[in-house]
Amino acid sequence: MGQTLPLSLYPEWVRICVYCSASEEIDDKYVELAGALGEAIAKRGWSLVWGGGQISMMGAVSRACREAGGRTVGVIPKKLADIEFADHHADELHIVDDMRVRKALMDDFSDAFITLPGGAGTMEEFFEIWVGKTLGFSKKPLIILDPTDFYGPLSRFLTHLESEKFVKPHQLEALIWTKTIDEALDACIKKI
Repeated sequence: MGQTLPLSLYPEWVRICVYCSASEEIDDKYVELAGALGEAIAKRGWSLVWGGGQISMMGAVSRACREAGGRTVGVIPKKLADIEFADHHADELHIVDDMRVRKALMDDFSDAFITLPGGAGTMEEFFEIWVGKTLGFSKKPLIILDPTDFYGPLSRFLTHLESEKFVKPHQLEALIWTKTIDEALDACIKKI
């Protein structure tokens, strides 16, 4: 069973990787969620690691974090730098060769992961970290922040995989499902 450390006992350099969408066609509620998360990360004195884009949810999470005094570290492939409009206001912006390098650096730079609503890219990032966790390559917390039940179908599908014996119970237990930003951030410092 996990134990939450008092924030005053935890290092200020906690680095939270946020996976989220760069789509400009999504509902504003998702962009607002990303912004609120970015602000909350900064208010805890933590740093944000994200995909380095400045549009949609990606832009909202990074801008809000910086505006609240937080540090931002972006990682974006060269090919996407113009599409997702690389955020040159980041405290650190790493422009890399491809998606594999991007994901590896985001993992290396992070202490915990929060998955917000997103599309194929978000799912790819989420699944890669989850598989790595279940195989023992990482002990970093992997949190799904889902206040609107966006990921309800995914949760049911993962439960179906378990019932059909494609995944083991411990693999599902590696995921931390949360409904609020505070729950998600508290889970980032929980010992698992």
